[in-house]
Amino acid sequence: MDRECARLLPPVCAVLANTRQLISDDTCLEKLLDWFKVLTEAESSLLLLQENPCLTELITCVLKLEDPSTTIVSFILRLTGIFAASESCFQHLQQGEFLSSLFGEEGPINSSLWEDASVRSGWVEGVRSMVRHQSAIQFLCSSGAIDVIFTLQGDPSLFVASAVSRLLVHILTFSLQSETTSPLSTKDCSWPMCARMIITHIEESLKSSSVSHIKQALKLLTSVFGCCHDRWTEVLWSWIAEPIESLLKEEPGQTGHSLVDLFLSMARSPVFGCPECSLWTSVTHALKYLNPAQAGPLALGVLKCQECPQAVRIQALNVLLQPMDCVLRSASQPLECPGLLGESVKDSAVVENLLSSKPSCAGLLCQTLAHLEELLCMTSLPVEVPHIPLLQSVMITLQFCNGLATPVSCLGSRMSRILIGCFRVQRSALDLLGALSQCASDVAFKESVFDTLLKYLEGPDSSPTVLKKSFQATFKWILCLCDPPSFSNHWQQTEQVLQRLFLALQKRMCSPCWEVRDSALEFLTLLVKHLREWDRFRQVLFSSEVPGLTEDLLQDPESYVRASAVAAMGQLSFIIHLVPKIPALDDGSNKEEDIVTELHKILSTDSEGFPRRAVIRVFTDWLREGHVEVLKDTEQFVSRAIQAVNGDLDWEVKVSGLELAQVFSAQTLSQLGLAGCPYSAVLSSATRSTRLNESLQIFQRVKLFEFLFGALCDCDRPVAQKACEILLALKAQLYDDSLTDRLGPGGLPAEVHSLTQLETTVRRWMSQAQSNPSGDGNGARSHEPHSVLLVLGTVDLEGLRAALDKSSDHIEKSPQSLLQDILATVGTLEENEADCY
Repeated sequence: MDRECARLLPPVCAVLANTRQLISDDTCLEKLLDWFKVLTEAESSLLLLQENPCLTELITCVLKLEDPSTTIVSFILRLTGIFAASESCFQHLQQGEFLSSLFGEEGPINSSLWEDASVRSGWVEGVRSMVRHQSAIQFLCSSGAIDVIFTLQGDPSLFVASAVSRLLVHILTFSLQSETTSPLSTKDCSWPMCARMIITHIEESLKSSSVSHIKQALKLLTSVFGCCHDRWTEVLWSWIAEPIESLLKEEPGQTGHSLVDLFLSMARSPVFGCPECSLWTSVTHALKYLNPAQAGPLALGVLKCQECPQAVRIQALNVLLQPMDCVLRSASQPLECPGLLGESVKDSAVVENLLSSKPSCAGLLCQTLAHLEELLCMTSLPVEVPHIPLLQSVMITLQFCNGLATPVSCLGSRMSRILIGCFRVQRSALDLLGALSQCASDVAFKESVFDTLLKYLEGPDSSPTVLKKSFQATFKWILCLCDPPSFSNHWQQTEQVLQRLFLALQKRMCSPCWEVRDSALEFLTLLVKHLREWDRFRQVLFSSEVPGLTEDLLQDPESYVRASAVAAMGQLSFIIHLVPKIPALDDGSNKEEDIVTELHKILSTDSEGFPRRAVIRVFTDWLREGHVEVLKDTEQFVSRAIQAVNGDLDWEVKVSGLELAQVFSAQTLSQLGLAGCPYSAVLSSATRSTRLNESLQIFQRVKLFEFLFGALCDCDRPVAQKACEILLALKAQLYDDSLTDRLGPGGLPAEVHSLTQLETTVRRWMSQAQSNPSGDGNGARSHEPHSVLLVLGTVDLEGLRAALDKSSDHIEKSPQSLLQDILATVGTLEENEADCY
């Protein structure tokens, strides 16, 4: 602890001990505890107490108070626990009877203070910090604190109950790791006493008739198996496997979710990775006995486990497929589709009853659809999924939801009434339908898929969210349909789909709901980006009214829609010149130039940030991809864009503008052979000097460095950080130490280390350049392109980057500032000089 903090600590302790001077800001106490944690990790805890007696005096004073603040009592409990983590300091505190007064029966446990959750939480956290050595373990067992911990498992405060669970896991693992020297067995009495107490408590809880006690035990076991992968956990499982099996075979409904969490925690542990492990027998039973809503998460979880036996994987897949199999059979004849399952894992009547009930039908289907989508999105499928019948069942689900399915059973009739207009199921089914596009090459009924999707896009009752999901699924299937082989071989089918799609798109772009217009534009942007190279796609697109409507939406009253329209026009502009005649846009003017003008107008005048950000992102994409309009005059294009960005007040627009400047500078240096490519030819000194001068002249014409140095002085830190990053990259490519001697100082300071110096230096350089356009007088050197290199060499960019990377409140976070803040909350430093002890 430094001297100033040691001076401030006594008055701070006086404030904390004074009941008339309550600390209104609890975060100060949290920060104070964090500081003591850091101190005790770096220094001797006992020495800290001995050198700062005000700390033990504070504990004594709070213990003597008749009616202490619960906040301060909680603070003292946690502070004492931090110091007691050191065994020598623990002994010192125990000799002073502090520990029994705080954590034993003499403490808050048997007082009215215990009714406050913050005190109970402070007690638990204090014990948690203390358990770092055997003395603390022995104290818990002998003082009765371990029984208090067991009681707190069912605390009404979730924060306390959660902290207690973590505490018990810590005590169990610490006692076994620190006291055990030989392998353990279920019959071995050499298990540490504290560990035996906890395991006995778990066993008794599992066998009790109280559901809450069973859940507490299962939650504790889940945490143990999840965080500890030592061999003793295998012994622990053999100890508790029998009561767990009993829970499964009895009525697991109320504890089902807790059992699922336990099995998944164990399945992820390498200790139970062996396929012959008895865990998988329990998992098999769980998949059989748990209800479908509980078995679904377990099935998906075990399918993700690499060590899961193949037989269990098949059973888990069947659990996920069974609800969809019921859907399939409810609306299709057996001869039409053989179904999804070769063999059911549980009585199908259970699943059918859930699907026939309005309260459970949508929930079960949404869970099943989400789990199957997550399974299909895995990089490698652990089992073979029957894609075709699954796809059929998903389409039937969507048809049930919009009233187009034809039921063939009583179940189907009930589902058709339950699911009609159910947005939740529609959204989940559309997500899964999009994931199933990966098997599109094997699907013989693509027309039916698109017909289902287009009915949703065309339907008047589709909600904005369902429409967005429909667009996303349609995009995935369109990409599969437009694969090179399919695109050429099935063009007539593809053209019909696209024509119908663009008609639906036109309708949605005119929707009174802005979310729908926005989703339609996002879909169009993706579609054009991926298919713009196809001549036939372009022809269908530009024979529709979609391009004209997109341009109209640049004037939409909603800023989100204007931003999406900007992105869509940015993609359309790549292909406008490739289409000879565009009915929707052909009015005799140059539409490409009109688009550029319109986007610049938005960048300069739009009152909302979203459209302006979209414009500068589009310009960056144009520059990166070599857009026709950019190639006409790249320098003018970049200069005009960054000048508009330079006066923008939105920091995100500026950062995007800096991205544009970064792309431009990298392209310029690469074209001149100045970029640091390992494969580029080494330039001679004369050639490098010539090209260096050429690049600096280009940057000067564009006013690139004025923009970058101005951004470096920006009040928004992300802007300054991005500018610093770009300038450092340019300095590495352009600057040579010999240039300083060759060019001279030019009136600049020797070196710039701070942001204040930087701003002064840059503003003087820019002012000289502007006030001496002819390049004469004192400012001549500042106006020369090479003067930029002087500034690059003068400014300490590395130091500035380090300063910018620091948090803006790093000074205020210092311990000294914290102590001063605590004193400031109750008065001046002088008012707190009196010793209250």
